[in-house]
Amino acid sequence: MEAPILFWFRRDLRLMDNPALLTASQQGRVLPIFIFDDDDCAGDSAMGAASRCWLHHSLAELNRSLGEKLQLFVGEATDVINGLIEQLSIEQIYWNRCYEPWQVERDRKLKAALIEKGLTVQTFNGALLWEPWTVFKKDKTPYKVFTPFFKRGCMAADAPRRPLAAPDHLKLCDKQCQPAVTLADLKLLPDHHWGKALCEQWEIGEAAAQRRLAYFFENLYGRYAKGRDFPSEAVNSRLAAHFHFGELSPNQAWYRAVDQDIDPREDDYCIELGWREFSYSLLFYNNQLQSRNLQEKFDRFPWEFDDEHFSAWKRGLTGYPIVDAGMRELYQTGTMHNRVRMIVGSFLVKNL
Repeated sequence: MEAPILFWFRRDLRLMDNPALLTASQQGRVLPIFIFDDDDCAGDSAMGAASRCWLHHSLAELNRSLGEKLQLFVGEATDVINGLIEQLSIEQIYWNRCYEPWQVERDRKLKAALIEKGLTVQTFNGALLWEPWTVFKKDKTPYKVFTPFFKRGCMAADAPRRPLAAPDHLKLCDKQCQPAVTLADLKLLPDHHWGKALCEQWEIGEAAAQRRLAYFFENLYGRYAKGRDFPSEAVNSRLAAHFHFGELSPNQAWYRAVDQDIDPREDDYCIELGWREFSYSLLFYNNQLQSRNLQEKFDRFPWEFDDEHFSAWKRGLTGYPIVDAGMRELYQTGTMHNRVRMIVGSFLVKNL
């Protein structure tokens, strides 16, 4: 029997608008896999408890949409993939690119090694409207300020691709591979009751993301531009986690807005999607951004480290009502209103 096509799910836990999956499905039978490698590779970028909880439910929904044929693995992705290549004589591998520094470096080495072995490896953009290397200033250096990044860079670049349909005929390999594990084996759910209470407030998975996207544009989008400035107005899209795990692509949201005959340069929601692009670009070109100041002048800032103040901030016990409300909202719901998030962040890094 012909070897299956290996498709590696990452931050693209969906069937629609998944360019790597669509291409793989056109080549033959697909073996869909997900590798949980946070504990081995991610270091300080590893997922926290809330993200792990969301991932558990997202993988469960994805597995259902794949007819229970998603295979899960734990460990270093390079080792897992090389093991599957030997086990199944795989010749073709497809995935959508990730952009965090540790993933970029690992993926570059893995792809080069696989190609050197004679395998066909194709990677795609399934997570961004514009990949970092497609948006530059005139002098070919990356932007460090948002407004010119979006209005001069993104708007002058090629338009984002239109969303793609889900594969018409996705033939899946049902051979159980070693050492595949169960979803429970990943141990993503916390023992604390907090995780259950948190996730009960959300619908998770691709279908839920599509429903939320439709609800936002049908009921909230018209009030978003003004209402988003007021924490008491529930007009935010609440799509961030769906984007993060790839249950929804930014292209799907972008064209729901653009197809309403709006100018994305002036549309508040498109601009917010632009901020997401900007943050990925900054991290891609400044791979120490998580631990070093973007502006070196802040290296001389007299930072203070006070565990008591930090604990009070995390628990919503500072005595400043809007700060505490935001932190309690985050703990109870997993999200925080954008305007409150700015206040809470500013309070931590400036007032404390």
